Amino acid sequence: MKEIHFEKIEGKGLKIGIVVARWNSAVTYPLRDACIKALEDAGVETDHVFVQDVPGSYEVVYGAKHLIEQKHVDAVVAIGCLIKGETMHFEYIAEAVSQGLMTLNTDTSVPVIFGVLTCLTEEQATARSKGENNHGYAWGQSAIEMANLKNAKNQ
Repeated sequence: MKEIHFEKIEGKGLKIGIVVARWNSAVTYPLRDACIKALEDAGVETDHVFVQDVPGSYEVVYGAKHLIEQKHVDAVVAIGCLIKGETMHFEYIAEAVSQGLMTLNTDTSVPVIFGVLTCLTEEQATARSKGENNHGYAWGQSAIEMANLKNAKNQ
């Protein structure tokens, strides 16, 4: 089974942004909620969690950039959900979002966690956003780990 394990992580004092697409909100909102839970469990203060809704996955790149520039966050979790349809739209959006988030990581030096599900079916998206397999919790933990890495580098 593929999974990641985290040691006890400490998020006290960190500012974390979450940008979440409203498109496919039945999937993205449970991911957002699990991410917020992970941040709370690690001690990130509620007023240091900044949630920005955007229309869709394509817009999460701009939303993440906005949180970095306006809220001066230590890390951002970019949450979206793309489900393949009958046209090439899925491929274009998935590629653009992937490249955009990667560019933010390198150009801003603020960790941006890739929380965009790219699924072939709605069932796959649901399986990754509900119950014990909800990926949002691990994305929140990843944001804390990477923010701590960034801050350690700056000391």
